[in-house]
Amino acid sequence: MSSDGNKKKLGGYVRHVGDGSRFTLLQAFACARSGLRYAIRSQRNFKIHSVFALLAIVLSFALQISVPEWCAIVICIALVYALELANTAVESAIDLVSPGWNELAKRAKDCAAAAVYVAALASVVIACIVFIPRACALLGIWG
Repeated sequence: MSSDGNKKKLGGYVRHVGDGSRFTLLQAFACARSGLRYAIRSQRNFKIHSVFALLAIVLSFALQISVPEWCAIVICIALVYALELANTAVESAIDLVSPGWNELAKRAKDCAAAAVYVAALASVVIACIVFIPRACALLGIWG
């Protein structure tokens, strides 16, 4: 594909080392939005994380958690989303350079997925620390 064809495919942006043209901050934000949109539309796990993020936000409002607790919940949500996006990027790059099965490609993909898994597990632990005592107190189960 020609250089002009690549520009059209990327919405007018050329992003490679040899390109000397200016890449504005607004163009960078547009690329970020495009990546987020891609993940939301195409990644099943991103959708699953979104359901749990929404549940955490609803519980946070319902249980009237404190500001520091809100900060912990928001950081957990952002961390899981960020790692899911990084995992998607790693998987896409590996698929590009190694379209066939390869043990090293598998390890890289598994490790990227494990990073999301660790963050999700830590988020569940933090959610339990924040929500369980408040829910139990509300239900009269715990003093």
